[in-house]
Amino acid sequence: MIERVRRSPRRRVRTYNGPLCMRAMNILLCNDDGYQAPGIVALHAALASVAQVQVVAPEHNNSAKSNALTLNAPLYVHEAANGFRYVNGTPADCVHIALTGLLGYRPDLVISGINNGANMGDDTLYSGTVGAAMEGYLFGIPALAVSQVDKGWGELDAAASTVRAMVVQMQRERLVGGQPWLLNINIPNLPLQALQPPKLCRLGRRHAAQSAIRQENPRGETMYWIGAAGEARDASEGTDFHATAHGHVAVTPLQVDMTDHQHLGYWSQTMARLAGALHAA
Repeated sequence: MIERVRRSPRRRVRTYNGPLCMRAMNILLCNDDGYQAPGIVALHAALASVAQVQVVAPEHNNSAKSNALTLNAPLYVHEAANGFRYVNGTPADCVHIALTGLLGYRPDLVISGINNGANMGDDTLYSGTVGAAMEGYLFGIPALAVSQVDKGWGELDAAASTVRAMVVQMQRERLVGGQPWLLNINIPNLPLQALQPPKLCRLGRRHAAQSAIRQENPRGETMYWIGAAGEARDASEGTDFHATAHGHVAVTPLQVDMTDHQHLGYWSQTMARLAGALHAA
């Protein structure tokens, strides 16, 4: 249920005055750090000159919420003084609500970010940044999940400018507004002139997370904090870890299908044996 929704009037469509005089894109912008985070503010400012950008983002930090949707509580949408709309829910909630009634139109592109810290390797399974972009992809819309490698927002303007340039080029290549795709992008915290060209990568792998931190609260009750992510285990050439370590913008195509296609044959034989044994029993 959505209440207290205030709709902003649709703005007049602009045109991008580039070489091809293309129609301005409609972009839905989200994140998982919250609507006031420097990353989403910088990205909105960078994209506003080439697109109609609507922000629908979480009210508070929702890191590591993955694709979670809120199904047991009402969601409310409010509008900030700068026109950003925020939701008391998860990143995926924000995109879901935007695409199923709040916007009233279908955007050409969904962008989630810029996140405060990397989303590489196994991080993508937990990431609220990726979860928001994936929600757009599940609705059939091209989507980008964008993160800076290091926390702290260093060289944020360079990262925002990089995303803007990539989006403009994607529109020129007719990649926006058509068939859905999902790209995970990690940008080193470097000045614009020091960034190396985007590099297509596969996801690396991390070691297991560090141990949970056990503490006692003032009432003597035991509480736990999830430990930090593990260090890179597979950071070999071709991975996102390797690319960003060498100054490249890492670009990884993602898919939703988690089927272990490589081992379907093995499991087919194994399940046949299991089924036979269970039937005989």
